[in-house]
Amino acid sequence: MAHRKAPDNRLLATPVKKDHIAQFYARLRDANPAPTTELHYATPFQLLVAVILSAQATDVGVNKATARLFPAAPTPDAMAALGEDGLTEYIKTIGLYRTKAKNVIATCRLLLERHGGEVPAERAALEALPGVGRKTANVVLNTAFGQPTIAVDTHIFRLGNRTGLAPGKTVEEVEKKLLRVTPAEFRKDAHHWLILHGRYVCKARKPECARCVVVDLCAYRGKTV
Repeated sequence: MAHRKAPDNRLLATPVKKDHIAQFYARLRDANPAPTTELHYATPFQLLVAVILSAQATDVGVNKATARLFPAAPTPDAMAALGEDGLTEYIKTIGLYRTKAKNVIATCRLLLERHGGEVPAERAALEALPGVGRKTANVVLNTAFGQPTIAVDTHIFRLGNRTGLAPGKTVEEVEKKLLRVTPAEFRKDAHHWLILHGRYVCKARKPECARCVVVDLCAYRGKTV
């Protein structure tokens, strides 16, 4: 996974005070008690495929493609049978679709050969699959298997730095800080709360501070980035 440089927040934001972090998450929980991914899936395998397809693509675009793909190929063996060319016909509206088709088909074959067609619930085994990096593995471990991982995407990286919740210069640094500062009771759902907050409220260009439930705990508070 490529390391992103921290956004220009006049270097890094002042970290959120330790005694405010639980309150930060409690407010996000109160606003959204049962957060989940916006990708559509029915099984861990379908989630894995959807997350692989979502790289540099929108969840909306992926959902449109998988609405046709998953009924036709719901399992690793059925999807492997499509082959790269067959899969391409379903996902050609998604960016980098040729590379993704190659990775998904190779992943399906490895799932069948190594894991009996099941998605493994271990990080090392997931990251050994083509097209699966740390972020994708974290999403699957958290969303499909309930493990308390935090997948740092563009939104969470920006939010961690902008708010001061977990300032860091790289994705892994932000991830490690989030895991360290997030209270155990919030860790399982932290990924979804943060990504949804970053996607719909703490937006990249124009954060909507006026409707932010944690604005008074945030280091940004409407400053110019």
